[in-house]
Amino acid sequence: MQTNTPSASRDAIITATRTWLEKAVIGLNLCPFAKAVHVKNQIRYIVSAATDTEALLSDLENELQALHAADAADIDTTLLIFPDVLQDFMDYNDFLEVADAAIEKLELDGEIQIASFHPQYQFAGTKTDDIENYTNRSPYPILHLLREASIERAVAAFPEAEMIFEKNMETLRQLGLEGWRKL
Repeated sequence: MQTNTPSASRDAIITATRTWLEKAVIGLNLCPFAKAVHVKNQIRYIVSAATDTEALLSDLENELQALHAADAADIDTTLLIFPDVLQDFMDYNDFLEVADAAIEKLELDGEIQIASFHPQYQFAGTKTDDIENYTNRSPYPILHLLREASIERAVAAFPEAEMIFEKNMETLRQLGLEGWRKL
């Protein structure tokens, strides 16, 4: 887990991730549900010291169990950040199948799901620098562990939740690459 990561770099990684969350995700309203858990300090930030996928899988399983066991009023969601493994997006993308299998193995399907963020994130059918990809680009590879009950409550409270993706694409098109880089 985080014990092998020097505290200064761990702190810097968390700071960079929080800044991205505040400026991009919340600031651009890419996820209308993020602000509430951020303001309530219900996001758990974990920096994995993993340097291979086996260690990352172990950290992921530990965090899935920790999130499931925690009171949602204290920890509603977890950002598992891993700066030293899966730097290549295609390798990261392949690992998502392993992550989903971990949820099934731990019998947490229907309880927790994973959203994916990566510095090189690229949707199928897009070019590397297409602005749409930036909706899921983060400073480091991240697995966002979400409680399905929280997602259901948020979607129920948000009219036309299915339109979030399209709204995000439009927001980023208006911002453009230059605007993103300034952000």
